[in-house]
Amino acid sequence: MIPIRTVCVYCGSGPGTDPDYIAAARELGAALANNGVSLVYGGGSLGLMGALAEAVLDQGGHVTGIIPEFLTGREKMMVRAQEVIVTHDMHERKRLMFERADAFIALPGGIGTLEELVEQLTWAQLGRHKKPILIANIEQFWEPLLALLDHMRKLEFICNGLTFNLLKVECVEDILPKLIAAAQPVPETEKEMVPVAAERM
Repeated sequence: MIPIRTVCVYCGSGPGTDPDYIAAARELGAALANNGVSLVYGGGSLGLMGALAEAVLDQGGHVTGIIPEFLTGREKMMVRAQEVIVTHDMHERKRLMFERADAFIALPGGIGTLEELVEQLTWAQLGRHKKPILIANIEQFWEPLLALLDHMRKLEFICNGLTFNLLKVECVEDILPKLIAAAQPVPETEKEMVPVAAERM
């Protein structure tokens, strides 16, 4: 049985300059739906977010959009989604996205995408959860971040005792197989956030 039932995808509310980004979002959305994996995402209908969710829906998949009230107009809330949750603030949004997901994927995006990804890496590094975290390095988008992480390790700001497993793929077709393989050894109880940490997210 597939251990990944729902994934949370972080990605840009804009399209970026390379059409391969939008194409990757659409390809990922179709792959999720065709493999019976539900999507949890930021709830918008623009940019990569919109392309991703539309692709899931077009292939008959399930989408949960979680969006703070102040962004419903700016990011044009995805009304087609089977489930839309409007939160009071960003903290509630991120907490619910964490709770609903079995794994996390980062497609290309901006500061918000980076912040959400790094928060999950932080909690994993501190041992607060063991859900798989994966970056889709489409057209080498995440190479600067990977270089920065290597730099931090070399300077011992990321210590051996506080490590994390950041998965990386170069193409969309490798995302689900890599996540499924990473999730196999993780017991259900270890996928839950430690209660105190969850309250503070």
